[in-house]
Amino acid sequence: MLASPNDFLPTVERRAAGDTSDAIRLYFRGADLCVNDSGAAIATPVGLPVERELLIGVWRQRAVYACAVATPSVGGGGLQFAGLRALFASLPADWIAIAGRGHQLLEWDRTHRYCGACATPTQRADDDRARRCPACGFTAYPRISPAMMCLVTRGEHLLLARNVAFPSGRYSALAGFLEVGETIEDTIAREVREEVGVEVCNLKYFASQSWPFPNSLMIAFTAKYSGGELRPNGVEIAEANWFHYSALPQLPPRVSIARALIEDTVQRIRARS
Repeated sequence: MLASPNDFLPTVERRAAGDTSDAIRLYFRGADLCVNDSGAAIATPVGLPVERELLIGVWRQRAVYACAVATPSVGGGGLQFAGLRALFASLPADWIAIAGRGHQLLEWDRTHRYCGACATPTQRADDDRARRCPACGFTAYPRISPAMMCLVTRGEHLLLARNVAFPSGRYSALAGFLEVGETIEDTIAREVREEVGVEVCNLKYFASQSWPFPNSLMIAFTAKYSGGELRPNGVEIAEANWFHYSALPQLPPRVSIARALIEDTVQRIRARS
């Protein structure tokens, strides 16, 4: 499951980063990260013009920076730009987690260059992860969008769905963003009902995970089926079905909280069967 390394220290203070001569720099072109041609390691291109640079933390006693570049290509040398999702299978999970953090912070920095209240150019705060308006004082912090995930069970069966954006054959737990005024429990009941037409009960918290697509915090639960007829809405959900725990379809990659949620639930069902 995707998680920042235990020895990664988030910081905005350059003095906390120490000597930056050996810093790690992650180069992004939009949402794409520069890696070697196999996608198995972070790459450091030479001579690329950097538009923006953010100190995001310290890892293994080295400062870590996220750098935004606008170049159309890496210029050869066995390097490439690749989307983070495409790197799940080849790049180590620690690097994916740190790069995901860097990408989210670069996007926040890019989209908050002007004050949302008075349109004045904002300035980075020296002592906080924030951008402040020198005219009206408005302060913008990195955006985090909370989202629920819910795996519904009915006896030895799991309710899995295929989102319209998923590859053919892939299924996962249900998920959806919280709306203003809702608790997580409210969102679970509403989203499950809206997406597949069933009711749930007995919610149990599983875990949470930062998810940089684009800036989510996934909060995962299990729940039990309590009624209703399964009806995929056809808008977000293309297909949904009850699957016996011993005969599951193609699942999300192991780096995702959805995969961890499903596998943990299967283990618990198997243990009591």
